[in-house]
Amino acid sequence: MINTAALLFRGLLVGVALLALGGCAATYRNSGYVPSEADLAEITVGIDDRSSVEDQVGRPVSQGVIADRAWYFVGTRWEYFAYRAPQPIDRQVVAISFDEGGTVQNIERFSLADGEVISLNRRVTDSNIEGVSLIRQLLGNIGNFDAGNFLN
Repeated sequence: MINTAALLFRGLLVGVALLALGGCAATYRNSGYVPSEADLAEITVGIDDRSSVEDQVGRPVSQGVIADRAWYFVGTRWEYFAYRAPQPIDRQVVAISFDEGGTVQNIERFSLADGEVISLNRRVTDSNIEGVSLIRQLLGNIGNFDAGNFLN
């Protein structure tokens, strides 16, 4: 005779194990927008301008630094797994550049494999007051003031 309590306990144990394994599965999230190849094929280099590109693929979130000379469409696919920080597993960048008149000059597509890691250098100016107390700073400025500078 089979013990129903033991069967129920085993079923519960298997269910908890399956839930635990399911919780460890990676999840994915997409962010951003990149026009499809079909949408980009409708844009003609040298003919279309900003307004026609906007009608066909929309306005991007990012634009070029120099006077709206380029539009950048960026789409990223992120992998979330357990306790790790999210990792980008795919990134597509479409750059549409314009000439001075606003006509499409070039269309380029880049992927995550085309990118380079750029280390940002944070430049900080040294204060040069390490080890100098507040009283010494105040007393050190006595005699350095010129009344002529305050009257102008």
